[in-house]
Amino acid sequence: MLNLELKKVHWFGIIGGLIIIALSFLFMGTRFFFFIFWFGLLAGAIPFVLTTIQKTKTAREKEEMFLEFTRNLVESVKTGTPISKSIINLKKKPFGVLSRHIEKLANQISMGIPLRAALQTFANDIDNVTVSRTITLIGQAERAGGNIGEILEAVAKAVAMADKLKKERKAAISTLVVQGYIIFFVFMVIVLVMQFYIIPMISGIANVGTLGAGGITTGGTESTTAIEVSKAFLYLLLIQGFFSGLTIGKLSEGEIKAGIKHSFALMALSFLISAVANIFFG
Repeated sequence: MLNLELKKVHWFGIIGGLIIIALSFLFMGTRFFFFIFWFGLLAGAIPFVLTTIQKTKTAREKEEMFLEFTRNLVESVKTGTPISKSIINLKKKPFGVLSRHIEKLANQISMGIPLRAALQTFANDIDNVTVSRTITLIGQAERAGGNIGEILEAVAKAVAMADKLKKERKAAISTLVVQGYIIFFVFMVIVLVMQFYIIPMISGIANVGTLGAGGITTGGTESTTAIEVSKAFLYLLLIQGFFSGLTIGKLSEGEIKAGIKHSFALMALSFLISAVANIFFG
């Protein structure tokens, strides 16, 4: 689970974003207001996005290290060493982010805590769906008796197969991820061409028709319309970037939350490119 707790870095992001948003009101009525306002929102979101990316990476590393731990445990148990003793023997081996959890598990077993209870605490500490399911199977197998070595080996093979399928799926879909980014950038170019070329051209034709009929057009109306068009197209790009990112994450890693980093990247690029385009062509 990727439960986000507010830490100092999050509060810095929130406060920084609010300050930028407050400063944006100094530019109320100008073309800069809208972009400074959205920049404040993006700045406030950065710490949360980075935290989500880090937790996703940690969750992936936990699954990889747990697979390595299970393999080592299988090898030890197959030599005839009881599972409790095997876990104690493995506590000094390096298992990355799981090292401290495995050491805690071994210490609990050494203190006489039942294996099933220690394994459940281990699963709760790690807080990973794959690990929790596997720990439950190991605990039930140990309680039911039988050849624990064969059961552990079957569990390890199942975990390894799931990990292999996940990696193969990600590799096979990597081209779709690239295509997703390319499609979005093509969409962005089309939107910018419409904003800075097609819409002004159509507007110019309309103005000529109005003048021919004896009407009078004002620069203020044109300026207001340009700002409104700019806002509308930026909204369109941000919304498209958000949902495109979630789709890319779902396709590549099978989880919508994995698309948060893609959504943020596409929205940030949309904002920056749109802002630069408005400065040079607006």
